[in-house]
Amino acid sequence: MAKVKYYYDEDTLSYRKISVKKGDYYRKILFSFLGVILTAFVGFIGFSQIIKSPTERAQERELKNLKFHYELLGKRMDETSEILNQLQERDNNIYRSYFEANPIPEEQRKAGFGGVNRYKNLEGFDNSDLITNLTKEVDILSKQMVVQSKSLDEIVALAKEKKDMLASIPAILPVKKGDFYVASGFKMRMHPILKINKFHKGMDFTAPKGTPVYASGNGKIHRAQRSSTFGNVIYIDHNYGYKTIYAHLSKMVVKRGESVKRGDLIGYVGNTGLSVASHLHYEVHKNDRAVNPINFYYGDLSLDEFANLQRASEESQSYD
Repeated sequence: MAKVKYYYDEDTLSYRKISVKKGDYYRKILFSFLGVILTAFVGFIGFSQIIKSPTERAQERELKNLKFHYELLGKRMDETSEILNQLQERDNNIYRSYFEANPIPEEQRKAGFGGVNRYKNLEGFDNSDLITNLTKEVDILSKQMVVQSKSLDEIVALAKEKKDMLASIPAILPVKKGDFYVASGFKMRMHPILKINKFHKGMDFTAPKGTPVYASGNGKIHRAQRSSTFGNVIYIDHNYGYKTIYAHLSKMVVKRGESVKRGDLIGYVGNTGLSVASHLHYEVHKNDRAVNPINFYYGDLSLDEFANLQRASEESQSYD
């Protein structure tokens, strides 16, 4: 049974019964019901933020996994880019140099993409920066690879056209590895006999008398004669602007006009002419100018051997 409520009436100085209107009664019930519903809804929202559904947890794991693989792919892209940079450097400084082709300008290799925003459709997502940056790297790398691929196609074409030139370039040591020591390199030095400061235009290889000397490239014997300065000396014309000189020989086994191939025996180390000890004086000329022979041993030397030979040529003394 519902409780009966009273209030004190000051006019009559007596307690009077409180009568509740039916509309107020139902309104009170409605508000109570709505309060319960609202409390339940707020509680559900809070609970759902703490306790995620299996589908939500699976999606969250998938997003984390995708982000991890994007970052991993980015690292691999950086590694690929570094390898491509090395290939581009070798292409410009070695391959194209060998064939006397102009190097590809850096701005052409590294050129970006102009015009409209190519990546607008990737904006507006939680990881837009990550996806956009990676896509840009892929596009730039792809463009650089296209440029490098075309360059290699050009190198192949040059190689086919200049097969004879490759065989003619003086690309090996004139004395076998292990048969010599470097006595002097391409530099200024005091002549051991004339006692004057003079530029040494070649390299001196000290070796016992009779050590074999070989042609460093295909060509034709231009001269094989005796000289007061060089003693027994051989000049080979390799065409394409290249010539080589082999001096102070003890014996020559070729004659003027004879054709030779790279690696053919042409004479033996000696001590003829202006020389203080048994050795081979070797020069390389390009377009009638003496050039450093050490740059033409790529057919014989590893990187370590090249470095050791270069160091020895800078530190040693001349024998002629």
